[in-house]
Amino acid sequence: MNATDRTPADLLGSALAADPGRPLVTFYDDATGERVELSVATFANWVAKTSNLLQDELSVEPGDRVALLLPAHWQTAVWLLACASVGVVADVTGDVRSADVVVSGPDRLETARTCSGARVALALRPLGGRFPQTPEGFVDYAVEVPGQGDRFVPYAPVDPEGPALIVAGREFSGAEVVERARAEATGLGLTGPGSRILSGLPYDTWEGLNAGLYAPLATGGSVVLCRNLEQAADGVLDKRVESERVTTIAR
Repeated sequence: MNATDRTPADLLGSALAADPGRPLVTFYDDATGERVELSVATFANWVAKTSNLLQDELSVEPGDRVALLLPAHWQTAVWLLACASVGVVADVTGDVRSADVVVSGPDRLETARTCSGARVALALRPLGGRFPQTPEGFVDYAVEVPGQGDRFVPYAPVDPEGPALIVAGREFSGAEVVERARAEATGLGLTGPGSRILSGLPYDTWEGLNAGLYAPLATGGSVVLCRNLEQAADGVLDKRVESERVTTIAR
């Protein structure tokens, strides 16, 4: 990875320049049997489209706060990097009422309705599918994002020292996310390009976000992100570790 990278968006840009075709996020949901694999290029395309949605359609500005009421999921990872690309604060499961935008999965819609700003709903269906009927008071992410541009340029440069992430009540700047992800990667068993971590941790703590996104991104590695891993049948985890060529596990 480029030593000059200061924000999570910079990390993604370096990954895209280095090897766009390699896997970055492989997602499993053991409650539904879903498996989705996103290369660096495909993931970056989703991030660009989501960033354009945030900046152009939802009219967010650097420093605004986006509350993410989302589980550990590949689309959540996309939103975290889109927020970093625009320069807005991704507030994971934070206070919704004072947020400028709320992004909610299907099981948190009632809480999300307390946000007076823009509301985005994610069905979290396989292959990024839409809701059968858009929830009242929300825009459906799966309907809105496909038409967004494939390239993104922020209206203003993102300040690495500006607030970028709030998780478990703690605020991080973009530079702090990058520095901490790099510093803690070795402890997670991520030793550089080719390292592949399987994470069954939720996204509501720094540890879960780091193992499930930031540390592999910061080291040129990749993540096998598992939701509902506790519902996996006996032997599934061992087979997955082998088939996905996992080198380290965070649970």
